[in-house]
Amino acid sequence: MVIDVILPTYNRCELLERSIQSVLRQTHTEFHLYVIDDGSTDGTENYMKKFSDSPKVHYLKQENKGVSSARNLGIRSSQSEWVTFLDSDDEWLAHKLKTQTDFAKNHPQLRFVHSNEIWVRNGIRVNPKKKFDKSNTDIFLRSLQTCLISPSTVMMRRDLLEQHGLFNEDFIICEDYDLWLKVLAQEEVGFIPDNLVTKHGGHEDQLSTKYPAMDYWRIKSLITLSSNLNLDPDKREQVLMEIEKKAPILLAGFEKHQNFEDLKKLNELLKLARR
Repeated sequence: MVIDVILPTYNRCELLERSIQSVLRQTHTEFHLYVIDDGSTDGTENYMKKFSDSPKVHYLKQENKGVSSARNLGIRSSQSEWVTFLDSDDEWLAHKLKTQTDFAKNHPQLRFVHSNEIWVRNGIRVNPKKKFDKSNTDIFLRSLQTCLISPSTVMMRRDLLEQHGLFNEDFIICEDYDLWLKVLAQEEVGFIPDNLVTKHGGHEDQLSTKYPAMDYWRIKSLITLSSNLNLDPDKREQVLMEIEKKAPILLAGFEKHQNFEDLKKLNELLKLARR
């Protein structure tokens, strides 16, 4: 199995060595790594020249359009049947690809595989709260609240990506939440309980830190999902209930901080959901 690895980055030159080397150290060696530079200005382009002779590492640069656009460029530029993702601040354990490819071979009916991960915040390992349990138990319902599946743990079939239109480039954040829910709504997914990824957090340029009102984008995704005519009625009801749970809190926050522009946008979105 040849695996395409999609690694988007933006002004994280100091972290790229760790993430790239974690791919090059994989015990499963049949892969192509696509590093997509989303308009970095910090020397990333010059750093990537060290891999110019590597047949496994492909460097692509675009103007700054966001992580969804960068991932999609990598997907469209690659061609293998299976696609994986790695955020530039994360790293894979050496057996990540081997474990997932073995799992995929033993479960040919599955087109999406993810795993557990180690959490490190500001250099210190932390234990995630119980609500972040990534197992398949009620995973669709629990994923409505927050994004349980980390992109760096995912391996999925290209045809599944294409079926759902890749990542939504209109989303500046929560693009993974949006795509995973589309998959979970209709697809059985595989889960490997082993830790296959180290997820590093706590740094200032994390999108979750930069954009605190993430539930706006989650609600936007949920409203689109609720309009899917192929969605199971029980799941649609769960989606609508989650919208009604999130919306009052977000509306109150926008009003408190006098964010009237986003308040208006959210009310307009909610009118669509309540029709």
